Amino acid sequence: MNNKGQLICLWSAPLVGVLFLIGFSFFPGLAPVVSPTWSAEQVAEYFQNNTATIRGSMILCNVIGISVIPLFMVIVSQMLQIVNSSRALAYSYMGAAIAGATMFALADLGWLIAAYRPERNPELILLLNDFAWMCFIVPVGFVIAQNACLAIAILLDKSKNPVFPTWVAYFNIIAAGLMVPGAFATLYKTGPLAWDGAFAFYLRLGTYGVYILVMFLVSLNIAKRSVSQDSAELEQGRFQYE
Repeated sequence: MNNKGQLICLWSAPLVGVLFLIGFSFFPGLAPVVSPTWSAEQVAEYFQNNTATIRGSMILCNVIGISVIPLFMVIVSQMLQIVNSSRALAYSYMGAAIAGATMFALADLGWLIAAYRPERNPELILLLNDFAWMCFIVPVGFVIAQNACLAIAILLDKSKNPVFPTWVAYFNIIAAGLMVPGAFATLYKTGPLAWDGAFAFYLRLGTYGVYILVMFLVSLNIAKRSVSQDSAELEQGRFQYE
């Protein structure tokens, strides 16, 4: 991937972010968040009363769900530029990012399947809804692995002009730690660790949103710096040739 290609991939992130906000703004399950304490009949009624909006919002999220991958692949490409690191860390980061996108796709499909036949047995609707929320909130292992690989790669970079600023390593570690409470949503139906709770839902998703924004700005700065260096080298080469 050349540096201009990185910029193209990076600038797809804001567009994807806007589309995600549109998709989830129409998803009635977030305003307010569907409670894990609801009975099967309540959940079934929710899907029956909101079938069209659930389908529409989830179809949009399904279409654009994988579109966050270009941002992560730019980060992988930049990790491969770290001389003192290992390619294994970059490839592990890539694998973890893909796993995260897969879990989001499973959550999206869970809600879509529940809305596909909202007249089915309420217990089955409840099961699909539980499955979707668990896929959406609980998996944090891939986030920990992803952020840890990037943090280690950055800390191994002892060059005079490191690819990533050192603070990005510590930011990744802190961000991963803040998303850990989501893993406990499988144990609770009420309180801050339930899937609609302050820690498991709001802290986890808020942290992830900030993470995407910060890493976009960091990667954009690195890509722009590389483009400027390439342009300067080309100009110097042209000047020497003349």
